[in-house]
Amino acid sequence: MDTELTDIELFERVINRDSKALENLYDRYSPVLYTLVKRIVIDQEKAEEILADIFVIIWKKSSMFDINSGNLYSWLINLARNKSLDLMRREESIITDEYTDEYENTFIIPQISTLIPSNDLAKIFSSRDKIYSAFHNLTEAQQYVLSLAYYEGLTESGIAKKLNIPLLTVKSKMRVVLNTLSEIIAKEDKQ
Repeated sequence: MDTELTDIELFERVINRDSKALENLYDRYSPVLYTLVKRIVIDQEKAEEILADIFVIIWKKSSMFDINSGNLYSWLINLARNKSLDLMRREESIITDEYTDEYENTFIIPQISTLIPSNDLAKIFSSRDKIYSAFHNLTEAQQYVLSLAYYEGLTESGIAKKLNIPLLTVKSKMRVVLNTLSEIIAKEDKQ
């Protein structure tokens, strides 16, 4: 298959039940998805199982991706994150809902707004150093709060409870963290 296909062109073929396109999508995205999954679940065997589940979901539910959003990268990353966090919450008995098609459609399959600028793997890799630098320019406390929200999937209330600090403090810290990241990235874009 042509490796020059865009993410969207490749995914359109997956939607049309082209199994070779799914293989190519796997080759293109499995390293980055596996890295994210492993960061959340830690255990290699569980991470590999989740990665396989993700591609089964992609095959079965590809039509749920809004092709007009043009943002397959974000959809896949959020799918991997949702699936990983779901497993962790189930293991901790935080989630007791039965895993059904309806549950999967509601809580695992991401809904990506068409207002979010599209990204693809090539664009993300070209921005990788900038994002890495921005994250590491945050204080350790800011990095920790961001990690709790993203990798552990904690809400602001959950972070407040875990850190034993007021909810308003967490809300303020999150706002500062996101603004700081935006400012650092914008400053690097101008350079």
